[in-house]
Amino acid sequence: MKPTIGLCCKTWLAAALLTSLGVQADTLRIGVAGPVTGPVAQYGDMQKIGAMMAIDRINAAGGVNGMTLEGVIYDDACDPKQAVAVANRIVNDDIRHVIGHLCSSSTEPASDIYEEEGVMMITAASTSPGITEKGYELIFRTIGLDSLQGSLAAAYIRDHVQPQRLAVIHDKQQYGEGLATTVRDLLAQAGTEAVMFEGVTPGDKDFSALIAKLKRNNVDFVYYGGYHPELGLILRQSREKGFDAAFMGPEGVVNSDLAAIAGDAMEGVLATAPKSFDQSPDNAALVDAFKARDEDPSGPFVFPAYTAIQVMTQAIEATGETDPYALASYLRSTRFETTIGEIGFDAKGDLTEPTFQVYRLHADGSKTALD
Repeated sequence: MKPTIGLCCKTWLAAALLTSLGVQADTLRIGVAGPVTGPVAQYGDMQKIGAMMAIDRINAAGGVNGMTLEGVIYDDACDPKQAVAVANRIVNDDIRHVIGHLCSSSTEPASDIYEEEGVMMITAASTSPGITEKGYELIFRTIGLDSLQGSLAAAYIRDHVQPQRLAVIHDKQQYGEGLATTVRDLLAQAGTEAVMFEGVTPGDKDFSALIAKLKRNNVDFVYYGGYHPELGLILRQSREKGFDAAFMGPEGVVNSDLAAIAGDAMEGVLATAPKSFDQSPDNAALVDAFKARDEDPSGPFVFPAYTAIQVMTQAIEATGETDPYALASYLRSTRFETTIGEIGFDAKGDLTEPTFQVYRLHADGSKTALD
């Protein structure tokens, strides 16, 4: 008697045949992982609105190779342990394409899981060099490295600020301390030694002791490596205690909430951040689209997140594949036209073009680009 095949087996065989013929599922889910809650949730929102806008616009144009994209939001609260849990959940949810994570200290342990499990990750915000120095095949980023940002900051301090008494402060985290160390070392090589190099604890509210020490050391310029909540309080309390040194920080302080915390004390703070891609004439229609949704396109991670979706989907369209390894190979071999300009990736998955610029921040939340 001729054997029969059950319905479930027929379904499985049909799915296998479609896969072998290169036909993709109707929906491609993309994880968007970063802080939805916690003290730096504003940065996670920048990443989310950039990625989701790209997904929505691609879907409105017909999707990718017959597929509709679906963004799935995961909250790691910028906490390394929670990031590991999120990465494992993404793997268990059978998602193989991720935008994120955001904080370097979360991205690094998550990247270990993604590489092992065959998941592609493109971070639009994590700048620690250590993330890509591991030589992973599936890890990329659409933002520059701390080493480049730190060298830009150090060069600007050396050439334009020329402080007499420099202090370098950091938040004891991978991102902030790494940047602070780079700036300190580069300035030391140029002949400017820091009179202070100290860490603060994230979440602290009272910086009286730190400010008193800065005053005792006659510090006239402070470089701060970390995020905006602590810097905002340091700025405000410095003003209250009569400490009037100039400050500079990285893109982690470029947030409208810095003004909400520091008030007028943030006026004139220097910062390095990705170029203002929202000011490019090429992005005018996209900026209007963000504003129509009451979303702010000026955050430093908005356009890099949009670009992360762009390059991932361009690779899918060009290769006809969703396999992360095939996409990774294509990303490393191709140039892309994106919202942050024409870009390419090196062997480690880093951008081959610099993306940072020096800005002066203002108490009204705006910023001015400096040469």
